[in-house]
Amino acid sequence: MIKYLAKRIGRSLITLVIIISVVFLLMRMMPIEGYFPNFDKMTDAQIQAGLEAQGLLDPVPVQLGRFFVNLFHGDLGVSHGYRNNVPVTEILADKVPISIQMGCLSIIVSLILGIPLGTMMARYKGKWVDKMGTLFIVFIQAVPAAVYYLMFQLYGTLLLDIPLLFDAANWKSWILPVFSMALGNIAYYAMWLRRYMVDESNKDYVRLARAKGASGNTIMFRHIFRNAFVPMVQYLPSSFLNTVIGSIYIESLYSVPGMGGLLVQVIKDNDNNMVQAIVLLYATVGVIGLLLGDIMMTVLDPRISFGTKEGGR
Repeated sequence: MIKYLAKRIGRSLITLVIIISVVFLLMRMMPIEGYFPNFDKMTDAQIQAGLEAQGLLDPVPVQLGRFFVNLFHGDLGVSHGYRNNVPVTEILADKVPISIQMGCLSIIVSLILGIPLGTMMARYKGKWVDKMGTLFIVFIQAVPAAVYYLMFQLYGTLLLDIPLLFDAANWKSWILPVFSMALGNIAYYAMWLRRYMVDESNKDYVRLARAKGASGNTIMFRHIFRNAFVPMVQYLPSSFLNTVIGSIYIESLYSVPGMGGLLVQVIKDNDNNMVQAIVLLYATVGVIGLLLGDIMMTVLDPRISFGTKEGGR
């Protein structure tokens, strides 16, 4: 198991290096206006001097190597549009905590609502609970997210008397953004848990438990649910990335001062260093989420063995 985890960590690090390199190269293909806040007012000589000062005239491999060295020292450069000459890390330090808090809250809401919904749908398969849950899942999957985000904001503010825009000091203003971010994961958890539980309910050990006279609730919650929940574990950490990606639109919609709204703003400002840093941060969250999912599977599922290859003796 330790050998397997070491390989997975190594592969994750290699994946991160590849992603960082690709993003870096793509950003170097962007217009140079993103490296100068007053590009329109600068002369050609000033532009060339600025490019040389930032090392942008060096060969690309040299720039990439210097970027990795600076990255290991926690230096992501400075902003040239959003906040001129302010370190990117300083800007992110103010934004990241809000997005993490909101993302964690939405994941908690998703688990609290999505897992019971999926369990009830499997427990009462074909009945009205299952049909209503299926309708909700189809709606979330089929309708563009922007549509129900706007509906949630419009009717939520009217019915619940909640402020339209986000205010960190007002707990009520957290409700609509958090629930909006949770909708996709609620449907995701419910859909897959229902599927896994229905699959488990048709296996031999369930038939044996029924033959022994075990009650339906005992079979459902002590046997089927426990075995069906294990495959879902690997998706829980990676679902945090889906939440963060969803926050890009939601944070802009509610004027949340987090990473999502920041990404939209720096793209408009052509702030290449800021765009590069935020994309790398999202990529890191995704890779770490997949790694944690694999680790959780190996810890929670005793059926997984890494001692021998498949088919070995």
